[in-house]
Amino acid sequence: MSTEPAASPSEPLSAQQGAALYRLMTWLSPSFPVGAFSYSSGLEWAVEAGDVTDAASLRDWLAAMLEYGAGFCDGVFLAHAYRAVANNDERGLREIAELSVAFVASAERHLETTTQGRAFIEIVRNAWASEGLERAVTACDGALAYPVAVGLISAVHGVALAATLHAFLHAVVSNWISAGARLVPLGQTDSQRVLAALEPVVISTGERALVASLDDLGSATFRADLAGLRHETQYTRLFRS
Repeated sequence: MSTEPAASPSEPLSAQQGAALYRLMTWLSPSFPVGAFSYSSGLEWAVEAGDVTDAASLRDWLAAMLEYGAGFCDGVFLAHAYRAVANNDERGLREIAELSVAFVASAERHLETTTQGRAFIEIVRNAWASEGLERAVTACDGALAYPVAVGLISAVHGVALAATLHAFLHAVVSNWISAGARLVPLGQTDSQRVLAALEPVVISTGERALVASLDDLGSATFRADLAGLRHETQYTRLFRS
């Protein structure tokens, strides 16, 4: 049991903590222009197929994606990319970047993660120039998946890994819910209820991803993977994935 006194609730953030929080909130805000709004990660096909029809089925679908699919795997890639940059492990970073791009299950998911990753790097490069960024990007030697880009940038800027990981998963699930709200459709209150219901899943997934090894990577969301593949030939589409 810790004997250290608890921090005062009114204690201000340090300048460094404030800058880190400011950047993290900006980078993972829905308004940050990486084009996330144009992707549904296969959810559009799931709605057309009748797998997702209301708030409850959307919650269940997204909980599975978080715990057993892309959410967890992307969290692991983010954490390992962050640590590789922090440890100046360029070879390890290159291997993580290659694996993360190869791990996606469909052409559209590949487009989704690499397009957002590239946009994320370019915007931060131009707005928040930082020492070490170019070296880390060069080490990746090719396409950057979105979670690797977020982990890389956060490490370069000294933003805490745990906070980055939880903020990333929150941003991902928020975008999924936004897509579901337009497709099902759902009202704003139901959308927020789904987000609230997924809070413990986001937290537990982040905790697992934080300590997972690359050997722990794997998914069991076969229906979601099929949805991503089927979406490629879906006749009428609002989203790019």
